[in-house]
Formats: sequence, structure tokens, C-alpha cells
Amino acid sequence: MKKYFNLFDLSQKVNYRTEILSGLTVALALVPEAVAFALIAGLSPLTGLYAAFVMGLITSILGGRPGMISGATGAVAVVIVALVQSHGVEYVFATVILAGLIQVTAGVLRLGKLMRLVPHPVIFGFVNGLAVIIFMSQLDSFKDTSGSWFGGEQLYVMLGLVLLTMVIIWGLPKLSKALPASLVAILSVFGIVVAFGVDTKTVGDIASISGGFPPFHLPAVPFTWETLVVIFPYAAIVAGVGLIESLLTLNIVDEITDTRGRGNKEAVAQGTANILSGVFSGMGGCAMIGQSLINISNGARARLSGIVASVLLLVFIMFGAGLIEQLPIAALTGLMIMVSIGTFEWASLRTFNKMPRSDIFVMVMVTLVTVFLHNLALAVIVGVIISALVFAWDNAKRIRARKSIDENGVKHYEIYGPLFFGSVIAFNEKFDIQNDPDEVIIDFQESRVVDMSAIEALNKLTERYLKVGKKVHLKHLSPDCRQLLQNADDLIDVNVMEDPTYKVALDRF
Repeated sequence: MKKYFNLFDLSQKVNYRTEILSGLTVALALVPEAVAFALIAGLSPLTGLYAAFVMGLITSILGGRPGMISGATGAVAVVIVALVQSHGVEYVFATVILAGLIQVTAGVLRLGKLMRLVPHPVIFGFVNGLAVIIFMSQLDSFKDTSGSWFGGEQLYVMLGLVLLTMVIIWGLPKLSKALPASLVAILSVFGIVVAFGVDTKTVGDIASISGGFPPFHLPAVPFTWETLVVIFPYAAIVAGVGLIESLLTLNIVDEITDTRGRGNKEAVAQGTANILSGVFSGMGGCAMIGQSLINISNGARARLSGIVASVLLLVFIMFGAGLIEQLPIAALTGLMIMVSIGTFEWASLRTFNKMPRSDIFVMVMVTLVTVFLHNLALAVIVGVIISALVFAWDNAKRIRARKSIDENGVKHYEIYGPLFFGSVIAFNEKFDIQNDPDEVIIDFQESRVVDMSAIEALNKLTERYLKVGKKVHLKHLSPDCRQLLQNADDLIDVNVMEDPTYKVALDRF
């Protein structure tokens, strides 16, 4: 049954059954991850669960991408673990609130458009690295509470249940799509374990999830400059990591659903959720690509699934902890392994012989940084920087000059390609100042003067011509270029109807 319902978009079709069942599946998958990330950060399990509830609920209601799931994440846990060890949990709450304020500011200033600067090879590398991380994180499920690997019958039982979960998730959609395959797999494995009394690792073996409603709690930290100095670096990193991971997840979901989310709105929602997470005893977080893909693969496309997942998670904490703690970890492990397989961009491997080597290098580098450093923001930043340098290098080699001498003995240089810091050296090598005639025309109709390095190169070139007593004309420069050149009045031929109007990039403070 499909009806029209959405808290803020009445035109969106919602299949209630799909949304509710998918929300239940996501809620079950959120439990072990939230607990695990809280433990990684050195916090209590409830801190992660409260964050998952608040983050998921607020972003589902206010976010710019219906169907995307947010919660406590490993990226945030890795950042705040040092702060927990040095200053304690109260400083974490303050940090999360400040990070939220930074994210809201970024959204209000419409900085979400900066995601346009992330090239496709970086997204490929990010997704592939994340898939590997999701898979590797599931290996801990094959260890006991002391950290030792399972062996013998315990290992075989665990592997069997994991494989059964994966087979159900893979095979059921081929027979019927009436129910989400992931939910059927979890419940089937749970039923088998309970019915046959199978001895296997459960959620309760990791930690208890029993608790009450998230308590309202303002951080017990001194409101001083010293406190700000301590928390601001962590808050800035948490805000950056959260926005990068959330906006990349938004782009990935956009591609899968062939729709378009709103990045700036998502940034405001993530910030609001982190602020509320900090005052309701949560560790903060951001979008979760694994749970988002579970939700989308189940057919959920509206806000309702995320709201249901968050509310059910709170119900589990307050009333259903005893039942949820009996869930076999094998079922959730199998689900997350299937998510990692679905997340990996297998098509990227087939393009190795077709993509430019620079793109392959960027993709592999981002993947390796993601996998080995577990720092998603750093991986993306490294990828963008490398891509920008490669782009600059490629464009630096494309500057050319067509040379000719007219019937009046005037030499013409027609410049092709952008003139910027990377192409300045190649540009200067095009000119033969000593052997050129007394009058030279340099035409920029097919070029563009990009930055101050290019302006400085033009200034030096014209000075060199003037020192040997030769006259230079510069044609088709923008008014901005003419204003910045030192001897513009003596050098430039003004072609008002033909001159371009672009701006030169300046280093102004």
C-alpha cells in the first residue's frame, strides 16, 4: 500500500510496510556498531546508543537526504579517543556541541557545494576503502571477550551462521521481495539459535544495552578560554570528518536512487543532531554508509524508515534490552559483510586499463589511506590535493604559442591554454626576445590569465622586451589583468568589444 506522507515533503510516495520493516532492520544493525564505536572511544555503550538515537532521529526529520541513516561512527570515535583519555567524557560532550555549531555554520554559509571539488576517483577510493574497513571490522566477531580467536566447533558454528545469513540475503530477493531480505536473515538465524540452543556469541556478550531515556545534561566543564583551546581542535576535526563522510554518503545514495539530496540542509541537520547529542549524553556522529545502504537496498526512500529505526533503537534500550542482547552476532556480521560486498565499487577494478594512470593512483591512494589510517577525512583531503596537483600539471603542459610574422614585420604570438603558476615556466620558454623583431604582439584570445603568478610572469616578460628596446602589445586581456599589470597603459591594445571579462585570482586578506 503506497500513500503520500512525509514530514516535510508531501509529494513523496511512501510504502509504509517497506519503511517500517527497513527501519526495524536498521535498528538491529545499529546496536552492535554503536556499542563497538563507544568502546573504541573509551566510553560507555549507552553513550554510543544515545548518540545513534539522537543523530538518527534528528537527521531523519531535518536532513537533506531522505532514507540516509546517521548515528555514532568509527570516524568520530577515532578522533575523540585521545580527548577521552586526557580530559574525560564531559569534554567530549562539549566538543560534540561545538562541532555541531561548526557544522550548522557550514550549512548556513552553503559550504556543501565544496563537495563538487571531490573528483570521482576520490569517491571510488573512499567507497572501496570504506568497504574494506566494514569487512575488517567484522573480524572482531570471531574473537571472544578476551580477544582470542575462536577455534574448533565455536568457529565452525560462527562461520556457518554467518554464511547462512549471507545466503538468505543474497537468495531471498530472487524468490520474493515482500519482506526485506536482511530482516528475514536476522530473524531466521535468531530463530535457529533459540530453537536448537546453539551456543554462539550474542550482542549481550559485547555489553549490556539496558538503559533509560537519554538524560539531558549540560557538559560539566569550565566555560573558559582554556577549555575552548582544548576542545576546539577536536571539534573542528569532528565537524570536518562528519561533514565529509555525510556528504559523500549523500552523493553515493543519490547515485543509487537517481535522485538529488540537499548538501547544505544535511550539514545543518548534522550540526543540529550533534548539538542535541552533546546535551543528551551522546558521543556525536555522522552519516553511516553501511546502515544507509542497508536501508536503501531494502527499498526505503523516505524519512519514515530513519525515524522508525531511531525510535525502535530507543525502545530496545528502554524495554527490549534482554531480547536484543540475545541476538546472535553472526547474523549481524553476515549482514555487514554483505553490505561491504555491495559497497565496494567492483566496476572500478574493470576500469584499470581504461582510466588515466593519475586517476588510478588517486583511487588506490585514497583506498589505502582509508584502510590503514581509518581517517576518512584525511583520505578525501589527500585525494583532492593529489587530483588538484595532477590537474595543474596536465594543464601546465597544455600551454602553446602559435608564432607568425605579418607583412609589416610584426611578430605575433597566439597563446593557447591557461597561464597560471604551473605553466609560467613553459610560457616563458616560448619567446625568443633577442631575435624577435622590434614590435611584438602577444594575443591571449585563446588563453586565460588565471592568477598572480601569471600576472607577474607577464610583468617580467614585458620588462625583458623593454630592456632591449622592443615594443610589446598585449591583446585580449580582461580589465582585471590590465589593472594589475604595472605598465598597462604602454603595453596593452584595448579591444573593448572582444576583450574577456574574467577575474584574476588574488591573494587578498
